Amino acid sequence: MTALPILAASTGKEVLLRLTPVDFVIIVIYFAAVLLIGFYLKKYAKTGEDFFLAGRQMTAWIAGLSFISANLSSLETMGWSAMAYQYGMLGAHAYLIGAIPAILFLAIVMMPFYYVSRTHSVPGYLKLRYGEGPRLIAGITFSFMTVMVSGASMFAMAKILKLLLGWSEDVSIWVSSLTVAIYVALGGLRSALFNEVLQYFLIWAGSLLIPILGLIHVGGWNALMRKIQENVPIIHPSVGNADFTSLWRNLGSFDTNPMGIDWFGMVFGLGVAVSFGYWCTDFLQVQRVIVAKDLRSAQNGTIIGAFLKMMVPLIVTIPGLLGLAVLTNPDGSLMVLVPESDPRARITHNTFNEVLPLLMSQYLGPGLLGLGVTAMIAGFMSGMAGNVSAFATVWTYDVYQPIFKKSAPDQHYLFVGRLCSILGILLSIGTAYTLRYFSNILEYLQVLVFFFIVPLFGVIIVGMLWKRATPAGGFWGFLSAILVSIGMWVYVHTFPDGYMPAPKITIKEGTTVQVEKSENGTIWRVTIQKGELEAVNVPQIKEFGTLQTELQIPPTVTLRTNVHKVQILAPSVSDMVSGKTLKFGIEGAELVLKEGVTVRSKTVVQKFNPANFNPKHAKVVARSEKAKPMAINMYSAWWSFLVSVTVTIGVSLFTRPKPESELRNLVLGLTQIPDEGPCPWYKKPGLWAAICAAVLIAINIIFW
Repeated sequence: MTALPILAASTGKEVLLRLTPVDFVIIVIYFAAVLLIGFYLKKYAKTGEDFFLAGRQMTAWIAGLSFISANLSSLETMGWSAMAYQYGMLGAHAYLIGAIPAILFLAIVMMPFYYVSRTHSVPGYLKLRYGEGPRLIAGITFSFMTVMVSGASMFAMAKILKLLLGWSEDVSIWVSSLTVAIYVALGGLRSALFNEVLQYFLIWAGSLLIPILGLIHVGGWNALMRKIQENVPIIHPSVGNADFTSLWRNLGSFDTNPMGIDWFGMVFGLGVAVSFGYWCTDFLQVQRVIVAKDLRSAQNGTIIGAFLKMMVPLIVTIPGLLGLAVLTNPDGSLMVLVPESDPRARITHNTFNEVLPLLMSQYLGPGLLGLGVTAMIAGFMSGMAGNVSAFATVWTYDVYQPIFKKSAPDQHYLFVGRLCSILGILLSIGTAYTLRYFSNILEYLQVLVFFFIVPLFGVIIVGMLWKRATPAGGFWGFLSAILVSIGMWVYVHTFPDGYMPAPKITIKEGTTVQVEKSENGTIWRVTIQKGELEAVNVPQIKEFGTLQTELQIPPTVTLRTNVHKVQILAPSVSDMVSGKTLKFGIEGAELVLKEGVTVRSKTVVQKFNPANFNPKHAKVVARSEKAKPMAINMYSAWWSFLVSVTVTIGVSLFTRPKPESELRNLVLGLTQIPDEGPCPWYKKPGLWAAICAAVLIAINIIFW
């Protein structure tokens, strides 16, 4: 089967749409607004608690909106749209079983411990419960994670602005980074909170039209489901028989769904380990609600966030599904997006991560495009701001203070926090491009979660519910789970017998080619008349230099015992017939090299490849060679959680616990929940948590 060109022949800078003056005005107004907010709120950030915890004055609604807004960045909308394009309806589980039970558990069970302990951060709770060792590990790992996630936001925003507007990636990164650095360094968490609430409404305003117009375009929900099943064999041929339209019906085995996962991995990997780890112990999220004015507001704010979370698939999952149904090439053929790690990415093909901006270009016109782009920019900047704010808090209180300056005036830590905000931005810039080793943004984020957050949750939940847990148990449980998590990731990407990347031929810029197409427009033969190419793992090309005779490369070649289609990438070549510049990426076509063509050939065998996994090793971790990257991540998270809990309990049984006097307000049975007096029935957290759980069950049944 041959592939189609993803872009038509063109010259110059390629953009999907150009902004009108109205669109630019909307974007400029947004940048001005966030800077003004930062300068205005600076006067309220006079103490460490003001800067790091917004003075603990937020209402339930502000806390709830900020709680979910910190999660609903454009990194989230862009990433989970990509996930829906890659895995279908299964992507919606991140907003259902992968979020709601954990959020409700946080509100009802864990929030009292966080709030009553009056800690600045989750690592701060670790210090109170276990001591400096676990707290320091958490502070360092969480600081590293926030920088990596902030870098992901920069990378994703740069891709969107380049794709939609043709802006330089460097310009996009630096403009957004400097803006975030200014308003977070000035206003601290309060500034981040207000901008998160602002961007929440902007994202909804800029994104909701896409699913509405898309569903009208395709003919409704049932028509969308039918169209997806028609297109999937072309878009995802390796899983063409999988069910992309169900939440649970397709989880009976590993080969009936596109994620390559079963119900156990979904329930215990995502629903327990990843979900509870992220929502209950990721300080970026918890920080948003522990700043509420009282415990009841913190609990209700968290539950408000749960209701809002269940609405997000409308603007995230549905666009990803629409991408499977409506995206087409300029010639009308079906557009095929590829993983970020695919060799064709950024050369001839758009990627999974770009499904949302591609839909924006299709459905949003002047004015609306400006609103949509502003919403995306706001979301990315909010995501960066949230992570930078969390980085500043954790690094200042959980790394800098215990190691470098244990006793200093509050103003000193305020200064360090502002300095850390700027440092966090600069470090984030350096981490942005690690995403190119992952098929989509969310797989990258999931790896970070099971590396660091899941081990943290195991230690914290044991410490909250079992007073016998000891400092030594917490330290070794946390550290061992982190090491096991990293070890599992390395293991599944290791190839003892060597991994040979698929055969690939890259035709250099300016080369003259002749392209022959079949009646349906597919390229079946490419003839290189003159120019240069580079071949990787193509056995037929053994020469290095100028060909003395004509050479033919078949559509498929055998590497060891496996048959592979040869990929042919042409980022910018000249058509011999028309003289136009062509740009295409295909596989499985014949290739003819004329005498005089310059070739460079190499054989690549890798022992470790971060963009691919060893199926045999994947079976050890995820119980099946058919498991896909997300399935492997979910199973890895489950094993990491078990290691964390088991080691914490095991070591605690043989070491000395803290006296009960030091565990008050930290452990179940030793924590006195403050009595905040009677309240109307409609303000009771337990009632709304039960209603939220009922809605969750209903959604799962409807879309079973």
